[in-house]
Amino acid sequence: MSEHTITVAGVAVDARHWIGGERVASTQTFPDVSPIDGSTIGGISRGTAMEAAAAVAAAKAAFPAWAATSRAERARILHAVADGVEKRIDELAIVETTDNGALLRSHRRGVMPRVAHNFRFFADWLLKLEHEDFETRGHTNHVSWDPAGPSVLITPWNAPLMLATWKLAPALAAGNTVILKPAEWTPLTASLLADIAAEAGVPAGVLNVVQGYGSEIGDALTSHPDVRRISFTGSVPTAKRIAESAAANLTPLSLELGGKSPLLVFADADLDLAVDLAVEQYDNAGQVCLAATRFLVEESVAEEFTRRFVEKASTLTQGDPRDEATDIGPNIHLRQLEKIDGFVQRAVAAGARAVIGGHRVAGRYYAPTLLTDVAQDSEIVQEEVFGPVLTLQTFSTEEEAVRLANDTRFGLAATVATGDPERAERVTGQLVAGTVWVNCFFVRDLRAPFGGSRHSGVGREGGTWSFDFYCDLRNTVTAPDGWKNHG
Repeated sequence: MSEHTITVAGVAVDARHWIGGERVASTQTFPDVSPIDGSTIGGISRGTAMEAAAAVAAAKAAFPAWAATSRAERARILHAVADGVEKRIDELAIVETTDNGALLRSHRRGVMPRVAHNFRFFADWLLKLEHEDFETRGHTNHVSWDPAGPSVLITPWNAPLMLATWKLAPALAAGNTVILKPAEWTPLTASLLADIAAEAGVPAGVLNVVQGYGSEIGDALTSHPDVRRISFTGSVPTAKRIAESAAANLTPLSLELGGKSPLLVFADADLDLAVDLAVEQYDNAGQVCLAATRFLVEESVAEEFTRRFVEKASTLTQGDPRDEATDIGPNIHLRQLEKIDGFVQRAVAAGARAVIGGHRVAGRYYAPTLLTDVAQDSEIVQEEVFGPVLTLQTFSTEEEAVRLANDTRFGLAATVATGDPERAERVTGQLVAGTVWVNCFFVRDLRAPFGGSRHSGVGREGGTWSFDFYCDLRNTVTAPDGWKNHG
């Protein structure tokens, strides 16, 4: 076993970068710490501008051959990657749980199977990707999707592998080569994916994985003139820096950013369903960009809704995410925990009331929290906390509900609970959000466009929208009589 190997619950993980089909070590490392107990998992190669340049060079060198590879062959290889993921679901699950603290049961049953599905979906979509030819004054228009080139994918820590492959699968299917930069707090499953991809036959240089801090390696990647696409999921401030870095080369960006999404509960809603939807917002310890963290409840049912919510939330079990009985695990990092608590304590100091929670628990755990008596213009209502902290406000009219729902700088998602289909149609048509759920939550289909409005992002991905981003679209126009002299 190499000196660069980290063992996680019996699973060997290489701590080096994956560049040009080879493992590459840096001269320095950074510690990877488990949020479960604060223990150091191991030292990870700490990339710099040198590794960034090497990865881009490898991707550039591999691009012509991969772009020229037939759609059928690219799809076959992506299905082979999915096969490899499925064979190692248990290993990937325990490694990611150790690395980011999300529930092991969720990783095994939902997240890692979704990773495999991401590859299969985009492989299959590639094979049917087409636009019907159309005519203009007898001329034929033919639309095609051409691979754009080396693509930098920068992914977050809250769902590391699933969100990485949500970008990676369509980029590779499109014929692009990729440099994947995982979050420094959760690098391990990206390294395992590099091994799986190599075993599946992904050619050297087509997939590269580099690790490190954004300030040391991220800027070198996003400002590189040979990079033709950048896809980022993360915070608004980081996205602004990436956009500035990419601007010099006019590199196209896809940005999926923060959210402050509302859950609108009308008096005609099924309150049991509404409460179930509300408690679900504590999923992944509140570390979900799509979470409906702002409850907007009609005044006439607010007291009953709150009573039922508190009753149901009190049944949640917080603890070790490796335990099947656990519902809420730890938050990712002490720095994040301090940020969460800071939001709550400032809100309480400003007059908010903690109906439940409002405090840290041992280690990296934060008690599930619901705050009431909050002002619309307050920090706790306007800014993303990214932890198990929810707010509750009331409204008296449908118009007020829509106004409150839209009154933030974000626009990622919204959830509506109502028993009136006509109201649902009226309200959803007025909400500023990339995704709106009615009487449900977190139903995701890869055929649908996904992204946010306002400060929640730029662009849409999913289905053909992903290929539109990762490709250069071409329209070829052919004259009707252009072949009369042929032969």
